[in-house]
Amino acid sequence: MGDDPARLYRLDAVAHIAGVINDEPQRCIRSMRRQQGMPLDERYVPYLQMAGLYHMARLNDRWFRLDEPLVSAFVERWRPETHTFHMPFGECTITLQDVAYQLGLAVDGRYVSGCLTDFHLYIEGGRPAWVWFEELLGVVPHPSQVQKFAVNCTWFQETFGHCPEGADEDTVRRFARAYIMIWLPYVARIEEMGSYSWGSAALAWLYHCMCRVANRHVVKLAGPLQLLQSWIFWRFPRFRPAGYDTSSWPLASRWSGYSPSYSQKGPRLQSTRLEIDSSPEVLQVVHPEVLEPRHMAVWRSVTSLIYFAVVEWHQVDRVLPQFGGVQPLLRPALNIDFLMSKDGRGGDRWFPSTLPDWHIHWETRADHVLRFDVVADPGPSHAYLDWWSQHGKRFLSPDIHLGDLRGIPIPVEASQRGPG
Repeated sequence: MGDDPARLYRLDAVAHIAGVINDEPQRCIRSMRRQQGMPLDERYVPYLQMAGLYHMARLNDRWFRLDEPLVSAFVERWRPETHTFHMPFGECTITLQDVAYQLGLAVDGRYVSGCLTDFHLYIEGGRPAWVWFEELLGVVPHPSQVQKFAVNCTWFQETFGHCPEGADEDTVRRFARAYIMIWLPYVARIEEMGSYSWGSAALAWLYHCMCRVANRHVVKLAGPLQLLQSWIFWRFPRFRPAGYDTSSWPLASRWSGYSPSYSQKGPRLQSTRLEIDSSPEVLQVVHPEVLEPRHMAVWRSVTSLIYFAVVEWHQVDRVLPQFGGVQPLLRPALNIDFLMSKDGRGGDRWFPSTLPDWHIHWETRADHVLRFDVVADPGPSHAYLDWWSQHGKRFLSPDIHLGDLRGIPIPVEASQRGPG
């Protein structure tokens, strides 16, 4: 990380889009996420509730399109070494609290990990993948429908798109498994799926995809994009589309049917602010399970986020104002570059054994819950703002429009919080 531990390093050695803003001012990402395409049969609901995925599944019927120019503007401000957006006012990010609110996913629970092909060697009573597949779903796809570790989604849609009328319980259970389309060992134990932290897995995958697309040479963005889009709308009201005023659960369902209309690159986010929406209207629709103490504690835990080979870091210590606190001066960012390059390809392994320290981090998440005073006027401390003015990437714009203002010191009164 160089001689200065306070310096942020990831713009030095990688082709981050922020480093070439003058050369590519109109760069726009493209989303890879598509709607699942399988209707939600009410007969699947008991299984989805058992798996802890019911609220997420409801979003499939309330789809909205990604505002790619707007998201591109946020991608420019994403910093891989901190997993935060660098804004003019400081840092902010998508946390486990946001995952719970926006998608309705549980955040406390077991990590989602294992391996990609040889799980039968590690699971008691395990069998090779295709033996599992036929036992669970009653049919095996043609080899032409299989690509490495994955079965084509079109095959699932054509084979399990509509559960027959009058189907017996075993058939409904098979169709419900196909609808979920998550990793087979977990679907096999569908009654245990609710014990996993699907929220942390979703956030790990989004962080991973955001770090990847921040590279100037990558323009396709995958991951749970409804989470990203809805987070922007909720946290930055000035970007909300008009006419979507009714809150519902999960919160991302509010934007059902949204289809952006745009013809050019979105805003540069030079002047905006983060809002914390805790209005009675929102609290009235939040599901009580999300507010259980064990889930709420994990929101404030500095811990690992795991999704098989993907391991990311939940750095909520950098965004205390999102939880009502005052942001102090920070420790140096944790360097996990070697983890960001892992995706399971080129040597499949049982990841809890090959990456044990990071799995232990998650298992001991309760020991790393932040404790701080909640204040009436949350915001950055002056010590943080002083560091931020020197090391943060506060402004992004071609030089012809706006130069780098980091040389201008931030006055003490700028750190004063409150209605003034």
